[in-house]
Amino acid sequence: MDHRPITWQVRERLAWLAWLLDSSIPIPGTRFTIGLDALIGLFPVVGDAVGVVLSSYIVREAAALGAPRSILARMAFNVALEGLVGMIPLAGDVFDAAWKANQRNVRLLGAWLDAPRAAQRSSRAFVAALVAGTAAFLVAACVAGFFIARWLWSLLGT
Repeated sequence: MDHRPITWQVRERLAWLAWLLDSSIPIPGTRFTIGLDALIGLFPVVGDAVGVVLSSYIVREAAALGAPRSILARMAFNVALEGLVGMIPLAGDVFDAAWKANQRNVRLLGAWLDAPRAAQRSSRAFVAALVAGTAAFLVAACVAGFFIARWLWSLLGT
């Protein structure tokens, strides 16, 4: 059985959802657009949570299509970053409007459907860099904490 028509229907539906959430509202006098996600995000905490739930639908659909974990991890990173930064009043909303996680995720899914090996290799490299960067940050934080604690200890001991 050929699943190609179903995949195209899913792709079109997800592309429409990403457009609705990220770019459906033109800003008059500019070439910029925002979407419903940015408007929903104006409601502190609850709006950002609703935005993350709506964005997670695209990730769930990608999983249902069989996208590998590296692609799904990259998509989840996009949603999480938008959700976390989106919690910062005003600046987070500007970031949300510019980052457009849903459109990024639809492009990632399309790249994987069109060229699975290349997209998976790219996403694996991204996930590896993300893990390495997180580990380096944690090590640096621990080292800095050690030296700060040592400095404070020396101040108390004097």
